[in-house]
Amino acid sequence: MPTLSNVMKASHTAPAHQPWPRVVVDVPAWISVAEALRCEHLILLGLWGERDAVHMALLDASDASVGVVSLNGLQGTYPSIAGYHPPALRLERTIRDLTGLEPQDLPDTRPWLDHGRWDIRFPLGQAVSRGSEAVPYAFLQAKGESLHQIPVGPVHAGIIEPGHFRFTANGETVVRLEERLGYVHKGIETLIAGAELGKAAQLAGRTSGDSTVAYAYAFSRAVEAALGMEIPSRAVWLRGLMAELERLANHLGDIGAICNDAAFSLMLAHCGVLREWVLRAADVAFGHRLMRDRIICGGVAVDLEGNGISALRALVAEIRRRFPALVELYDNTASLQDRTVGTGRVVAELARQYGAGGYVGRASGRDFDARRILPYSPYDELAFDVPVFSEGDVNARIWIRIREVENSLSLVEQILDRIPAGPVRIEVPENAEAREGMAVVEGFRGDVLIWLRLSGNRIERCHLRDPSWFQWPLLEAAIEGNIVADFPLCNKSFNCSYSGHDL
Repeated sequence: MPTLSNVMKASHTAPAHQPWPRVVVDVPAWISVAEALRCEHLILLGLWGERDAVHMALLDASDASVGVVSLNGLQGTYPSIAGYHPPALRLERTIRDLTGLEPQDLPDTRPWLDHGRWDIRFPLGQAVSRGSEAVPYAFLQAKGESLHQIPVGPVHAGIIEPGHFRFTANGETVVRLEERLGYVHKGIETLIAGAELGKAAQLAGRTSGDSTVAYAYAFSRAVEAALGMEIPSRAVWLRGLMAELERLANHLGDIGAICNDAAFSLMLAHCGVLREWVLRAADVAFGHRLMRDRIICGGVAVDLEGNGISALRALVAEIRRRFPALVELYDNTASLQDRTVGTGRVVAELARQYGAGGYVGRASGRDFDARRILPYSPYDELAFDVPVFSEGDVNARIWIRIREVENSLSLVEQILDRIPAGPVRIEVPENAEAREGMAVVEGFRGDVLIWLRLSGNRIERCHLRDPSWFQWPLLEAAIEGNIVADFPLCNKSFNCSYSGHDL
C-alpha cells in the first residue's frame, strides 16, 4: 500500500528551511504518485503550477501526514494527474489557463477560468496576447429520449455571484448538471506575486469575503512557517477566537438561508438576527464586523479589551438561549423535513475521493477537520467534537452546521476563559533568502490551503486553495435524480464559494 512517506523517499532534492516536506521528483515518480491517489488513504489537497513547475499537496489519512511533490524544469508540458484521479481535472484546466503548461492526456481540454476575455493569456506564465476570440464553450451532451436542457445563469435572480448551471432534464428530473464557473476571476494570485507581506496578507483576506479570517489565518501561518516565527501566545488564541466567530456567523446565516430556499422564511428571519448579533459583537471586540485585516503576519492587529469580552460573553448566552428553539422548530416542521431529508445525496465514496472538507464531507461520512487531524494552536489545547453524519443529504448538511454552532459557542467560552496575557504581535524579521511555507486552516466551509514562496520580504509565488474546488464537482453529482426545483436547496446546502474558487 503506497504511503506518503514512500512517496517522499522518491525525492531527488528537497529545499531547505521547510517545516513540512517537499520533494522534487522525475516524471516516472510523478506518474507513480498519480496512480497512488487511487488508494483510499491518499488525498489530493491541492495542485498548482508555475511557469516551469507543477506542485501537488498530499494528505496521507493513515497517519495525518502532509507533503508536497514537485515536478520542476518543465518545457511547456507535464503528465496529467486527472487521467488517474478525476478531482484533479478542474485544477489542471486552471493550471493551463494561468501558466500555459499543457497537461498531457488531459481528459477535458476545455478552458476553465479563461472565458476568452483576458487581455493577456497565461498571467502566471509567459504573457501571450489572445489574438482572436475564443471558441464558444462546448457543454457536454446527454443523449436520450425526452431530454431537454435548462440554462441557468450566469446572472441570477437573487443577489448572488455569477455561475452558469446547464441542466439536462427528463421532465422535472435532472439527468445531468454541468457547471461553468470563473466569472469572478480577479487574478488574485497574480496580484499577490511581487507584493510585500502586508499588502499580500490583505489580498489573501479578500479571496473569499465570507472567509476573510480563514484566509488571513492560513496566509499568516504559511509566512510564519517559512520564516520559522513563533508568535505570542495571546495572538494565537485571539486568532482562534476570530475563526470561531466567523464560523458562527456563516453557519447561522446558512441554516436560515437553506430553510428559506425550502419556503420556510421564518427560519431565515430568526437566524438572520442571530448572525447580526455575531457580527455586531465582532465589531465591538475587534473593530470590524467581518474582522477583515485583523490577522496579520506576526500576530493580530488589535487586542481584545474588556468591553469586547463582555460583548462576546453576552453573545454566547443569548445564542444559547434562542438557538435550541430554532433547532426544535426545524426538526419538527414536517413540510421542511419533507424538502431536506433524502434530497441532494452525496455518497461517501465520492466525498472521500474528492477529499471534500467541511460540512459537505462530514455530512457524507468523511471524518476530517483540520483543527483536529492537522492540529494547530490553540485547537490542540481545546475540547470540541467533530460531528459526522452518513446520510449525505441536505438535512445532514444542516445538522453538521447545527452541531458546529454548538461547538463554536463552547470554543468561544473556552478561549475567553483561558486566553493568556501578553503582547499580540511581533515584528516580521527581514529575510534575504528564498523560503517556502504552507498552512492548512479549517474555515467554516472546510480546509483552506495556502502555499507560498518568499523572496526577501515579498511574495514570489502564492497559491490559495479554497475548499470549494473539491465541493463544486460534488454538487453536480448531488442533484442527479432530484427535481429541478430542488437545485436551489441543494446549492445553498453546499454554499460553495464562487470568489474563492475563481481566484
